[in-house]
Amino acid sequence: MRKLFIAITLLGFIATAKANIITTNTANTTANSIIQDEEAPAESASFTQELKKRFIEGGPGFMGIVLICLILGLAIAIERILFLNLATTNTKKLTDGVEEALSSGGVEAAKEFCRNTKGPVASIFYQGLDRMDEGVESAEKAVVAYGGVQMGQLEKNVSWISLFIALAPMLGFMGTVIGMIQAFDKIEAAGDMQPSLVAGGIKVALLTTVFGLIVAIILQVFYNYIVAKIDSIVNDMEDASITLIDILVAQKK
Repeated sequence: MRKLFIAITLLGFIATAKANIITTNTANTTANSIIQDEEAPAESASFTQELKKRFIEGGPGFMGIVLICLILGLAIAIERILFLNLATTNTKKLTDGVEEALSSGGVEAAKEFCRNTKGPVASIFYQGLDRMDEGVESAEKAVVAYGGVQMGQLEKNVSWISLFIALAPMLGFMGTVIGMIQAFDKIEAAGDMQPSLVAGGIKVALLTTVFGLIVAIILQVFYNYIVAKIDSIVNDMEDASITLIDILVAQKK
């Protein structure tokens, strides 16, 4: 009986200890979760505030110009991306439709089909079909000439993005040089090399460089996407133009 009582007591003690451990762990986990939930917004808010603070510390002169480069570059990039996406055409569907229209309704039906299709490839097809009465060679020359016009439309304003990519870091470096000059001016005026005199100027100099590089990196990503999109559309235009000439030669025979 005594052994049974001791065994029951030990089991009760172990169960109580486990319950206390589980309760403690649960409380600690809950507390940590609450602390993390409370710290997360604080960290995100502090990052935003820190970014704003660093931007203001960089000075309104060069930092404002760098910001203008970012805004104008992004505006042009977004406009080009929208234009290029609208200019993308299913060339296989277009060539099949033109060939079918030529077979069933002649050149006028094919021109009407191209007129109702959006995109530079359809415009090139229309110009080639419009010169069909003058011969295949005239149609080919019209396709090549109007293809150059459409390529110019695709590349419109892209050079401005490359300008802002080059200009933003150069402005940052200029801010760095001016900040260093101001720091040395303070040392010369004080006649003593004190870290507190040059720390502010050096910090401003480095901040302008950092933000200039960030702007250049952002715009470079958009620029590379736009150039790749233009190359893809131009390749489709060239392939489709060759297919159109082959269709016209076959129709003449």
